[in-house]
Amino acid sequence: MTSTLSKHEKNLSAIIHASTFSKYFIPFGNFLLPLILWTAKKKDHGFVDQNGKQALNFQISLLLYSVILGIFTIPFFIGIIPEIIHQGDFGFAQFNNFNVFNFDFNPLKLGKLLWPLGIAGVAQFGLFLVNIVYTILATIRTSEGQDFKYPISIPFIK
Repeated sequence: MTSTLSKHEKNLSAIIHASTFSKYFIPFGNFLLPLILWTAKKKDHGFVDQNGKQALNFQISLLLYSVILGIFTIPFFIGIIPEIIHQGDFGFAQFNNFNVFNFDFNPLKLGKLLWPLGIAGVAQFGLFLVNIVYTILATIRTSEGQDFKYPISIPFIK
């Protein structure tokens, strides 16, 4: 397939994948920039069309995975708040006495509630690494004219 692709198609496909890194500079740049580039040239080049879909599907999938992780941690986060207030870790029990605000905080009391948040944090960091590694791989492979499929991508756009 490498011989039938023009250098323009390869470069544009690689730019579409690399443009997902714009999310670190532009809010929702990982969706907007690839979408603009893809829609501008998807009818002209099949290789660009295929890679634009791949890049957008991967970014949408990562967003979905992050939202699901966040939803799973909400009950644990909400469970920490009453625990802090009830145990008097921040001196909430002494507000009526107008005492000095107590900043003594013992996180060991909250360990049973914090471990799910830690696991979710590690999972979010894993998604971050997967995004970086596979986007770089996709950029390199498409610049060489090879087809690339992201491993954990859900095909939203067909």
